[in-house]
Amino acid sequence: MSVTEGPGAVEVPWSVIPDYHCFGCSPHNPTGLGLRFTPRADGALVAVFALGRAFESYPGVVHGGLIGVVCDEVMGNLIVLARNVAAFTVTQRTRFLTPLLIDHEYRCVATLSPERGAGPMQAHAEILDADDAVCASSSATYQPFDLHAVRDHLTLDDNEVALLDHALSTANTFSPNASSPNTSSPNGARP
Repeated sequence: MSVTEGPGAVEVPWSVIPDYHCFGCSPHNPTGLGLRFTPRADGALVAVFALGRAFESYPGVVHGGLIGVVCDEVMGNLIVLARNVAAFTVTQRTRFLTPLLIDHEYRCVATLSPERGAGPMQAHAEILDADDAVCASSSATYQPFDLHAVRDHLTLDDNEVALLDHALSTANTFSPNASSPNTSSPNGARP
């Protein structure tokens, strides 16, 4: 796995927990993807990546399940960064247009649907190749959650909940999706 980190990459709020091991975005997980996220001026969130043979399905082709993971990570982190709330994935649908090849660089770009009040949120992601051709697309629904309400499921102690609450309310800032009426400053990501 190689990750290209562009200028303006944001730190996810879960990084305040020194030993977080998210498969998608933690630098502490040696078998994970180590994705890094860069916000765009239009409110999209981007992760550039290349997956090696450890993530292979058919010879020379990236396993399709991992494409869903990459899309979920970028969409989920965009929700946290743009809407200041952590959320669980409720449903996800991924469409594969062309196989992704191992050791080739791709870009996952996530956007949010406009807010419709409290409750589930919608996001969309596309994986693009070096020529900007869409190789895969994914859409998902996310249910926001309160850290205090789910802390036992996440195995967080009081100090970690306090650190994450603070990170969600004070971290990174970028403009939300142009189609979103929300103008609050974003701050973090989900594991």
